[in-house]
Amino acid sequence: MKKRLAIRGDLLDFTAEPGWGETESAAVRFRPDHWLLIEDGRIAAVQAQAPGADWPRADHAGRLVLPGFVDTHVHSPQLDVIGSYGSELLDWLNTYTFPAERRYADAAVAQQGAALFLDALLAHGTTAAVVFPTVHKVSADALFAAAAERGMRLIAGKVLMDRHAPDGLRDDVVQAEADCRELIARWHGRERLAYAVTVRFAPTSTPAQLAMAGRLCAEDATLYMQTHVAENRDEVRWVRELFPEARSYLDVYARAGLLHGRSVLAHGIWLDDTDRAVLRAAGAQIAHSPSSNLFLGSGLFGWREAEAAGAAVTLASDVGGGTSLSMLRTMADAYKVQAMAHQRLTAWKALHAATRGAARALALEHEIGSLEAGRMADLCVWDWAAGPVAERRMEVARGLHEKVFAWLTLGDERCLVAAYVNGVQRHRR
Repeated sequence: MKKRLAIRGDLLDFTAEPGWGETESAAVRFRPDHWLLIEDGRIAAVQAQAPGADWPRADHAGRLVLPGFVDTHVHSPQLDVIGSYGSELLDWLNTYTFPAERRYADAAVAQQGAALFLDALLAHGTTAAVVFPTVHKVSADALFAAAAERGMRLIAGKVLMDRHAPDGLRDDVVQAEADCRELIARWHGRERLAYAVTVRFAPTSTPAQLAMAGRLCAEDATLYMQTHVAENRDEVRWVRELFPEARSYLDVYARAGLLHGRSVLAHGIWLDDTDRAVLRAAGAQIAHSPSSNLFLGSGLFGWREAEAAGAAVTLASDVGGGTSLSMLRTMADAYKVQAMAHQRLTAWKALHAATRGAARALALEHEIGSLEAGRMADLCVWDWAAGPVAERRMEVARGLHEKVFAWLTLGDERCLVAAYVNGVQRHRR
């Protein structure tokens, strides 16, 4: 007997990538008051008429139904330091982040933290994520196990750091490689999990460790790679001192064989045209983290410049540098960052980058990111507004883009009604 569920609501997703600045776009697919039919965890069909009596129903008429959000860069152990005061990147790491991450050497702490983190993602409408745990093997094990329990699409890997980090947060090349290989064998390709070779950032890995990470990527093209690049100007200067042979910060990773079609590089604020061309040629993506960039004072990312050069751009919360796991707040901050550059980010461009665009950049478009038949039923149901101000704004909004933009700008996790993973309700307000 197949497990069935029919969800009624206003269905919104994308059939292609919207153009920059287009508030009217043929890439937008809006199907108001439709039924989405789910069988055995996958989307079976979308139809205007109600299904037969043999379909259990979740009637959300008048509510927005979207694919679950994809957060392409977030740190699972950093909920403890979210909203920490008064530092730029390098001081923030030493003062807040590293002490919090050191606690994840304890298996009980790692397990509790992983469960809290994944449930928090779901409570914010995020059903898939690319995640940094900590340098400790046990933290990656705990995160993968918790994601498997929830049926989530998760990409993660043990963090690599063998220098410029405090005691309790450094590994070494030999042990780190052994840990990575064991984790890959245990988790990569199991259920909906994938392994990412996870370099913290260039300053905390020796050239020998970077070379080891490159070997892992070369041995298995299905592995992902995640790291940080060109987030902060002081960081960029430090990388130049540590790697004088490299043309740029990004070139450090290119020389180590870490740039490929499954590479996710967070931030990328201080890149030049040559770097962007390298990203395009490699097929790598930038995980734009606007809330974090604003909060830590790192800089303003040139989204349109990156896209014009052919580099893929996705959206990320970067908690705990970012101040919320909500991709709605992340998108609203992305709009503000682009406005400072006299560019206007549409609701369509932002939403696409957090759904189908992210799925495509991660080579997962066949599985997540849209409401196509055959996709996994990872989706969320949203109220259009929460509170009198947003409700009033929605009453007077004209046209679909204005309405969705108001929802994106004024909304947050209070608007989330339910989150489904594999067609199973994993969060309910």
